[in-house]
Amino acid sequence: MKRLRIKHSTGFHYEGEVTASYNESRMLPVSADGQLVLYSNLEVLPISSHHSYVDYWGTRVSSFEILTPHSELSLTATSLVEVRDRDHPEHRLEWTALADAIETATEYVEQLGQTNRTRPPAEVVELAREIVARSESPCEAALEIAREIGRRIEYLSGSTTVYTTAAQAWEQKKGVCQDITHLAIGALRAVGIPARYVSGYLHPKPDAAIGETVTGESHAWVEWFCGAWKGYDPTNLIDIGDRHVTVGRGRDYGDVAPLRGVYAGPYGSKLFVTVEITREA
Repeated sequence: MKRLRIKHSTGFHYEGEVTASYNESRMLPVSADGQLVLYSNLEVLPISSHHSYVDYWGTRVSSFEILTPHSELSLTATSLVEVRDRDHPEHRLEWTALADAIETATEYVEQLGQTNRTRPPAEVVELAREIVARSESPCEAALEIAREIGRRIEYLSGSTTVYTTAAQAWEQKKGVCQDITHLAIGALRAVGIPARYVSGYLHPKPDAAIGETVTGESHAWVEWFCGAWKGYDPTNLIDIGDRHVTVGRGRDYGDVAPLRGVYAGPYGSKLFVTVEITREA
């Protein structure tokens, strides 16, 4: 088990004075299987009251508006989370049994439909089908599909944007965790395996000393259903463990964006983001 303190700062520098802005953020983790939130807080500047709720997908949301003139919006989310290794039990559900199980709950059916971000190109669909044809079970196929996508896409920071689709990332064979996750989700859904997008953080240094602060990033990985939900990090080709902190889940990045909103004022803004992670135990 690890105890991680996460400081995530983000916001916008506006190209002039903004008279009003309306925003929502998804930056605070929730206690769930494998993690316990000991402390969490969101600071918004300029100071604003905000309304907190849990959205349809189970993610904590802070909604707020700023009605005083401002040229910068700044959010700082601070969390202290205990994280432990997750169990990864074997599931030997056959394809017919999986299809029957999917029909028992809306949460499975909803994660079968493609979105604009996840819709895979024909080459990826064919790859997924080839893996299914030689796999003994849906769980085995899902893991191989996620690994193969991770192997074939080169991680390159700055090579894509939040608007890049899975098909575009596949074409250039480069992307970031968001793109690799979208591709894995699209491939899994294409062969009838429900899959969902997970946002959160990954401590980048497995052997970090207690008290050591490192520069981190927001991270994304995939979960699929094959009798139970199983998570996997296709970007790093590793199981989800005690370095992963979950913030939100959804159909794709659009459901879990850390910060989004609208504003009244001059056109043009610049996003800034920093993440610091400290191992405290």
